[in-house]
Amino acid sequence: MRILVLESSTTSAKALLYTDRQGVLKVMTEAYLPEYSDGRTQDAEGVFRQTASVGRRAAEGCEVDMIALSGTWHSILACDRFFRPATRTYSWQYMGASAVVQELRKDSAFVKRFYQTTGCMVHGTYPVFKLLHLERQGMDPENLRLMGQGTYNFHRLTGCFLLSESMASGSGFLDIRKKKLSVPVLELAGVRADQFGKLTDCREVRPLSEEGARLLGLKSGIPVLTAHPDGALNQVGAGALGAGVMTLSIGTSAALRLSTLRPVIPEKPSTWCYLSPSGWLSGAATAGACNCVDWVKNRFFPPSVTYREIEAGRVETGDLPVCLPFLYGERCPGWRDDRKASFFGVGGRHGAADFYFSTLEGVLYNLFQCYEVLCSINGPPRTIKLSGGILHSRIWTQMCCDIFQREMECSDQDQMSLVGGAVLALQQCGVIGNLLDFRAGRGTAVRPNPEKEEQYAERYRRYLELYEKTK
Repeated sequence: MRILVLESSTTSAKALLYTDRQGVLKVMTEAYLPEYSDGRTQDAEGVFRQTASVGRRAAEGCEVDMIALSGTWHSILACDRFFRPATRTYSWQYMGASAVVQELRKDSAFVKRFYQTTGCMVHGTYPVFKLLHLERQGMDPENLRLMGQGTYNFHRLTGCFLLSESMASGSGFLDIRKKKLSVPVLELAGVRADQFGKLTDCREVRPLSEEGARLLGLKSGIPVLTAHPDGALNQVGAGALGAGVMTLSIGTSAALRLSTLRPVIPEKPSTWCYLSPSGWLSGAATAGACNCVDWVKNRFFPPSVTYREIEAGRVETGDLPVCLPFLYGERCPGWRDDRKASFFGVGGRHGAADFYFSTLEGVLYNLFQCYEVLCSINGPPRTIKLSGGILHSRIWTQMCCDIFQREMECSDQDQMSLVGGAVLALQQCGVIGNLLDFRAGRGTAVRPNPEKEEQYAERYRRYLELYEKTK
């Protein structure tokens, strides 16, 4: 059985070819063309066509039995009644709704009610508030179709308008317990449930259309699974749907996730709760990760200098400035989309490398904050599976283990969300009976250095002091 998985991620178009006998056969990724994406917004049709092009090349010369789709949580675009884009796609990085949510957060009763209903915070990340912002800018949503990039891709390939429950759970519109779009939230945004398409579970498929087949170079009629979020699929691909297994993904942004059998929403807004294809996810996400590291490299170093070369220069960790890594605002744990980044303790002795290593640290301290909150709610995990761009850096990976003082299982698969899409397809066609039956290969174990514990703990305490003072 051959499965083609397509993903429109935050920064690139991706495709994976997978078989039930051999596993991953081919992976292709391609950064979006500048005219299609500026990070914050994207050209929906351009991103779709680039994703389809990458998929066509990945599947060239192969028979494909099923197609699975992956996208990102929190994106939204509006289309006209003919499903032609009327706006760009607004990604999770778009914070134009900051003024809207600052106003709404003044009503503590509303914040609590919204959080307890949806599992989402009142924050500019979420599509419901992006939509409110666009309406204030003059957009009339009355006759528009509303969707994320993944749902748009599904429609372009099948002609059908379906929204997976997992994708909907990251929008702010879904009642996380009832698994239905929340009427009060719909009324807040002045929209109707039918404008989002039919809500479906993870087993819903539709046949590949003639146009979709032409774009992918495949035969029409191949079953296409509805689009699911890359974060949820990462959990599936990592084999982390069982109790006590935490995934820690550090890519453009970063997230920690634990699978749960019920919604876990603490009294005080801090973590989020979304739906996975199987059960719920209790998680936390940060706005800054590799994007912050890229920012430092691009501004402090010549273009010819590589990350490997920067990291070859050793620095004294105890003498680094302390970085609050909020270049792109804050998600968890404080949910301040207007929070700014800072470097503290900067002296004349500090150079470019110091700012680079300080940023690596700061990103991890923000994640460790989230980890402590998740552990207080769910208990400590039995296993932590680490994935994402961080694994390209041996130094950063070890630093992560040393700060958490936990052994971590580092994935040997660079595109775990794509694998998760393939696993959904394996379930759909009966190769595996249940998503919990999938066993991911065990990655390389990285162990913490206990000699580093005290040093990092002291710097983390300093980070927390500065975090509290800059609220």
